[in-house]
Amino acid sequence: MDYREAVQWIHSRETFGIKPGLKRMEWLMEKLNHPQKKIKAIHIAGTNGKGSTLSFLRHIMQSHGYSVGTFTSPYIVKFNERISVDGQPIPDDEMTSFVEKIKPLCLELEKTELGPPTEFEVITAIAFDYFSQQDLDYVLFETGLGGRLDSTNVVQPILTIITNVGLDHTAILGNTYEQIAYEKAGIMKEQIPLVTAVTEQQSLHLIKRKASELSVPLDHFSSDFRAKQLGVHDGLETFSFFSKLGDYSELAIQMRGFHQVVNASTALQAFLRLSKMVNLQVDTTKVKEGLFGTTWPGRFETVHHHPLVIIDGAHNKEGIETLIQTVERFYPEKRKHLLFSAMKDKALSDMINLFNQAFTTVTFTTFEFERAAKAENLFELSDHPNKHLKSNWEASIKELIQSIDPMNEVIIISGSLYFISVIRQYFEIN
Repeated sequence: MDYREAVQWIHSRETFGIKPGLKRMEWLMEKLNHPQKKIKAIHIAGTNGKGSTLSFLRHIMQSHGYSVGTFTSPYIVKFNERISVDGQPIPDDEMTSFVEKIKPLCLELEKTELGPPTEFEVITAIAFDYFSQQDLDYVLFETGLGGRLDSTNVVQPILTIITNVGLDHTAILGNTYEQIAYEKAGIMKEQIPLVTAVTEQQSLHLIKRKASELSVPLDHFSSDFRAKQLGVHDGLETFSFFSKLGDYSELAIQMRGFHQVVNASTALQAFLRLSKMVNLQVDTTKVKEGLFGTTWPGRFETVHHHPLVIIDGAHNKEGIETLIQTVERFYPEKRKHLLFSAMKDKALSDMINLFNQAFTTVTFTTFEFERAAKAENLFELSDHPNKHLKSNWEASIKELIQSIDPMNEVIIISGSLYFISVIRQYFEIN
């Protein structure tokens, strides 16, 4: 088996769909000699901001000299980046050998009453196995979907984070904030500290109640730690951070928007909480270096300068609302053109209804991906006065770039992290 065949085999598991539950993962972990018990893990759930928060935390940890594994999804550039050590994806040859190791176990599992493991279960199991064999201080695990029944939830974390709760994946997680919060709160473990930036009141009430039941020390954004935005200086978000565990003034991050200030603050609070647990001396200079050095592809990322083209992985109502606020804050005077594609299983109307006041024009498109919505369906959901239908996204980009005024107009491309991955690769090549 070569690398290409290994990744193809993992992707072939996609036909088994999404099957919430931990039984298959527990079976695989036992066969692999429980790698999940050999790492110090921090488990991160949330509707939005998981990846950015994870990245801020990894950079703060690395600036303090720690070696950090990360498990994220989906990938933006290459599949391997989902399993990384200190920002370096698992090498192709190692990915291949770990697939060769797990494939016969998966075939064995298929013959049991538990049935075949899914694509996400396979890649999660590989991640646990790989990280357990590296010399790592910590591993940061991002949930794939929800938390309680997510395949990452076989881990026994030393700290948990819930970034926020929004209405996404409602067909699986439930269609109320409380139902979704219940699933996310499923990563909480007895007496293991939780850091959260959840603001939605029903969700927060449920999380606080569960924290009390499990004797979980809870750090909540706005109650136990907070941030004061200082404005934009030289294209950087600047803010001060206040916490019962320490205050930090004049912090600067490259990632833009108040939501990123919240993500950075959540990561910093998690690091401060961890430092109290392990008696670590926190270095202010290294905190600032870590935060400043953090980037995360596809999050309000500039991929073209003249005219300005920004890509953002917003893929639900809350994400689009945040994107619109950030665009308005940074480019209040510019005319804004949106190129949009999304997954057909999302709450599409909830996102599309937000476009009318925010964007001068909206172009609906699609891309080659099984779950991608048809451009025609997106177009029909919109009553934007200046909407366009273009099935060829590449032609749409070229047309927009050639037709707009670079001084007074900006192009935003959004709707799906999978779409953004394709767009980002296009701009790297061109």
